[in-house]
Amino acid sequence: MSPEIVLADFFSGCGGTTRGFVEAGIKPVLAVDWDADAIATFRQNFPGTRVIERDIRELNVEDVEPELRKSSQRSIRLFAGCAPCQPFAGHQRKSTGNDSRSSLLFEFLRFVKEFSPELLFVENVPGIQRLSASGGPLAEFLKEISSEYEVSHDIVSSADYGVPQTRRRFVLMASRLGEIGIPLPTHGTETGRSPYTTVRDWIGGLSKIQAGQEDSTDTSHRAMKLSPLNLERIKATPEGGDRRDWPQNLWPDCHRGDFNGHTDVYGRMSWDKLAPTLTTKCISYSNGRFGHPYQHRGLSAREAACLQTFPRDFQFTGGLISQARQIGNAVPVLLAKHFGRHMAEHVAEYTERSTIAT
Repeated sequence: MSPEIVLADFFSGCGGTTRGFVEAGIKPVLAVDWDADAIATFRQNFPGTRVIERDIRELNVEDVEPELRKSSQRSIRLFAGCAPCQPFAGHQRKSTGNDSRSSLLFEFLRFVKEFSPELLFVENVPGIQRLSASGGPLAEFLKEISSEYEVSHDIVSSADYGVPQTRRRFVLMASRLGEIGIPLPTHGTETGRSPYTTVRDWIGGLSKIQAGQEDSTDTSHRAMKLSPLNLERIKATPEGGDRRDWPQNLWPDCHRGDFNGHTDVYGRMSWDKLAPTLTTKCISYSNGRFGHPYQHRGLSAREAACLQTFPRDFQFTGGLISQARQIGNAVPVLLAKHFGRHMAEHVAEYTERSTIAT
């Protein structure tokens, strides 16, 4: 029988990574994050897990030692280090060197070096890999762990694992138990894979609401208000369309001279296609292709959470803007689940090898 895998999630946010790993049979024992609303959401959904609300730069080894030492003899320990992605995002590249959040990977490394967990999981935007060519944080991190861990990393599409988004992410898996690869895609157009899932698949059954309205049975199924002008604009936008479909009197002044640029802003999603990558502003109609496919409003927080593959009974705390930030920052649950299953299979294979050897 395989040993239990226990999770310490060092940038837990609201719990996307943790939820996916739980669905893969992994037990969360520790979560760390500095965002008060995200921590409140995490506590509500994972009541049996110890949660620390603190900036990791102010976290000491002694603060987490009880959970991580006591499990070392009877469990396989998995550390997740999905640090905030903003310093590595494409539009942030010029200022990354001066962004103190770039050091968060090294803060995670402090705990890796102290406790030597058997498994590591890191997820971030693809930009973190581009920076490694110049000796950035990822290159230094890889150099530090390569002597003790077998490491695999790649840029993956979340859509290839059943997430209904064009969301590409850097993922890293590392193991002290032996060679570990990136799990094979489960969805796509190739033979043997399931079809990509779509916006309709994940939000089609939710109740109709208007801009500024909230569903009476779900406080997260709430959409932001729209100004009269933006209400006119979205009414003039067909499914899958954008501002290029409007009459000129609805164009924003800033776009009149560059009509072909930034076409995703003020856009609607398509029912039967993937959603765009959800950001922390995923409920704002004017900040991306975040308009509902046919209702005259932006996404609700619940719809955004569904497109991040959170289950519909996952409860979010905080105001609407805070919920959108939590959801946009999260690792998609289904992506984490597939990677969690892969790690569980890896541990089972290691256990079998060890049993045969003895």
